[in-house]
Amino acid sequence: MEEHTIKRFLPWVVATALFMEQLDATIVNTAVPAMAESLQVSPLSLKAVAASYVLSLAVGIPVSGWMADRYGTRKVFAAAIAVFTVSSILCGLSQNAGQMVVARILQGAGAALMTPVGRLTVVRTFEKAELLTAMNFVIIPALVGPLLGPTVGGLIVHWFSWRDIFFVNVPIGLIAQWLVHRYMPNYVEDTRRPFDWVGLALFGSGTALLSWLLEIFGEHQIRPAFGAGLFAIAMALLLAYWAHARRAAFPLLDLALFKKRTFRVSVTGGFVTRLGVGGLPFLTPLLFQVGLGLPAWESGLLMMPTAAAAMGMKFISAPILARFGYRTILVTNTVMIGVTTGLYSLVTANTPLEAVVAIGFALGFFNSLQFTSMNSLAYADVEPLESSMAATIASSFQQVSMSFGLAIGSLAAAWFLGAAPQSNPQAVIGALHNAYLFLGGLTVLSSLSFWRLRAYDGASVSGAQAEMA
Repeated sequence: MEEHTIKRFLPWVVATALFMEQLDATIVNTAVPAMAESLQVSPLSLKAVAASYVLSLAVGIPVSGWMADRYGTRKVFAAAIAVFTVSSILCGLSQNAGQMVVARILQGAGAALMTPVGRLTVVRTFEKAELLTAMNFVIIPALVGPLLGPTVGGLIVHWFSWRDIFFVNVPIGLIAQWLVHRYMPNYVEDTRRPFDWVGLALFGSGTALLSWLLEIFGEHQIRPAFGAGLFAIAMALLLAYWAHARRAAFPLLDLALFKKRTFRVSVTGGFVTRLGVGGLPFLTPLLFQVGLGLPAWESGLLMMPTAAAAMGMKFISAPILARFGYRTILVTNTVMIGVTTGLYSLVTANTPLEAVVAIGFALGFFNSLQFTSMNSLAYADVEPLESSMAATIASSFQQVSMSFGLAIGSLAAAWFLGAAPQSNPQAVIGALHNAYLFLGGLTVLSSLSFWRLRAYDGASVSGAQAEMA
């Protein structure tokens, strides 16, 4: 197949599969009450359904780069879609909570390979000057999926059965499978490195334990001492991996990549930024439903402008970055995200819907530019042989940062609510408003992490003509 045909369709191939993954990650939460009633268990006990998926992701993502290098990007990506689709069917057919947990673990294993292997294929296919445009398409599912998930899930549960939530993945998976076999190249690394089993045991268990703690945060009553002990164990395992990676000839995740300034700032700066924005998908539906008194499905529809703005940004992000450069955009845009987040603290039942839509539109616009910038900057100075490792590390840090962000958003809302009952709408609204101000301020502070960039950083990706000074 001709190169220009592959470049034309590959971003859509990857985006289709990632949209299925991102939509599924959020759509399930809406169906938990209906699932619990059908399976005759308490809704709280089904938290294991979400936690098992997150644990599988945390362990599977670090393996993705090695598998892609060994077996080829197309084969691994196609296998990931197949596992995800089949496990979706198993989820829909589950007759008890145990079967559901096993099926969600399989789903997580498939999802763990999709994002890093998809990004890796895009990075290896496009020249750096073309990478930003390609990344614009690939990032859309990560922005739109979490916004559409609650709405789609609510409508399906309202009109059909909770099982149909999982069956939605079947036609999408079949389309993605056809596109992969038709348009996706199969890159295989000639030099085969041995697998780092010790690294997987240390990093995988540490990340899984940390992700599990963050996933159950605020949902289970665990003793503070017990939670602190588990957190200490998780951090000890990750520190042990850091020591191991410095000595190993072929580490699971090569931390030497952090010596590259653009990669280091993109990954660590993105991690800090997501601490502020990661809680918004959790807080915003609550604000709309409690503060505005909207039903769940209308609350979801009110988040559509954010998704529309995110998709629209992809048409203008490339020239914006080429004109102003990564440093200026990331510093300024991060501040704008923080300010826009803080505006939600002004939303009440008396706020005109036009104003709420405008805030959501602005947030989608800035978020889209932010994630496109951070994700593409990571590969600005990465060599072709390092691309699989870079994609794996970036995806691993992104997964953990999203969990951290959600936990911080939940903690902020609970902290400001204090001892007030959740049945008190005014108390809940006040707590949410304060949480938005806190997260907005945290996001503004995170802009400092991008000051370490230089004016010309990322020029190879954006095409910026900054002076090398």
